[in-house]
Amino acid sequence: MTTDELARRLRDDYARAGKGDKVVAIHLFGIRNADALEGHSAHEIAERAGIGRSFGTEIRKGMRLAEYVQVK
Repeated sequence: MTTDELARRLRDDYARAGKGDKVVAIHLFGIRNADALEGHSAHEIAERAGIGRSFGTEIRKGMRLAEYVQVK
């Protein structure tokens, strides 16, 4: 998956998230897409998604959680 495709997915997830759930949506994006995100810059994906480069840290948190959690 390309960086632009990942950014598009993140943008969509972020837009669908309710007020107060935006950061949770970013974590879930990292969990759901952990394998596809390997080798990509999380900060660049966040920037291209239009949510701010600093949210790359939150994507990485989700990626690290993917090993331990399962989405319902």
